[in-house]
Amino acid sequence: MRHRSVADLMTPTAVAVQPGTSFKEIARLLDEYGITAVPVVDEENRPVGVVSEADLLRRHTAKDGPSSAEAMMSSPVVTARPSWTAVEAARLMERHRVKRLPVVDTDGRLIGVLSRSDLLQLFLRRDRSIQEEIREDVVVRILRLSPSAVHIDVDEGRVTLSGTLDRPGLGPIIVRLCETVDGVVEVTDRLTYEEGRAEAGGEGQGEAEDEDVVRG
Repeated sequence: MRHRSVADLMTPTAVAVQPGTSFKEIARLLDEYGITAVPVVDEENRPVGVVSEADLLRRHTAKDGPSSAEAMMSSPVVTARPSWTAVEAARLMERHRVKRLPVVDTDGRLIGVLSRSDLLQLFLRRDRSIQEEIREDVVVRILRLSPSAVHIDVDEGRVTLSGTLDRPGLGPIIVRLCETVDGVVEVTDRLTYEEGRAEAGGEGQGEAEDEDVVRG
């Protein structure tokens, strides 16, 4: 399965300011582009800080000292890489309690911005797309089952699995794999199993095969 990366979700044309940009200019940019924060970059387009709406309000309330981006910005800046998964970026946002992450290339230069609203796009995937990914990637490619072996119903990102399998050990595996699919909100397991399963090999062999599936 291919998870959406930061590069897939970020806004590639990032609005940025220089350290000397004024209070009023930053406020204008935030209003014009409908954003809540803007990265501050140096002469080589490397992020050195971030100015948010909260920083502007704090400076306005204090009414003391210079009001340039350099004086108001939060630093050091927390950044993301384009190759990261959405989960990695979301965890970083949560850890540092930020709403936006400047995205930088291998040289540390700004190439985009990822916001919380960008991450929410994952959960706006069409149900049909989620259903097809589960059937083709989870059921057929990873577990090597027939496409009709599992009935997959998706409603607003909530996945319900039903059908009859010959190995009880497959149920938890399918659920765990479905939970990793982008856009899945929750998974309900309504799978049933054939009685008197697999005479050949016994129970231990079936469990070993299931473990091989997960590792594969």
